[in-house]
Amino acid sequence: MAHVRAARELLPGWLERGQGRFVSTVSAAGLLTMLSSAPYSVTKHAALAFGEWLSATYGDRGVTVQCVCPMGVRTAMLEASGPTGKALMDADAITPEEAADAVMAGLADGRFLILPHPQVAGYYAARAADTDGWLAGMRRLRGKVFTGKDGT
Repeated sequence: MAHVRAARELLPGWLERGQGRFVSTVSAAGLLTMLSSAPYSVTKHAALAFGEWLSATYGDRGVTVQCVCPMGVRTAMLEASGPTGKALMDADAITPEEAADAVMAGLADGRFLILPHPQVAGYYAARAADTDGWLAGMRRLRGKVFTGKDGT
């Protein structure tokens, strides 16, 4: 609800001025899913949907909305994700500086989705083009990563 509360506070001023920018750190889990955490995945999907709604509703009134959707970033959060998080994200994890560079580039060009990991665009497109195939692949990945665990 933090995104909703922030928007409630900020939107009136932005609409009065005719400009504003709402930047939300969503995570690639908002575009794809996070196998190890249903609550994380669901809240990130909600954050993305809220960003889409804000853009569709207020984009023509001067409000720019952008969602930052990284995969793993080498931070304490990734370290705390344990073996499952590391197995899913460590190989492609980027430094905080690389993430910041991607955010700055996205802010400069105003695009809605800021993808510090460019491969996320391909995963997102594959998910949309063949949802059943995407889900089958996620089940295979889950089987490799969780081997005998329930994943909840």
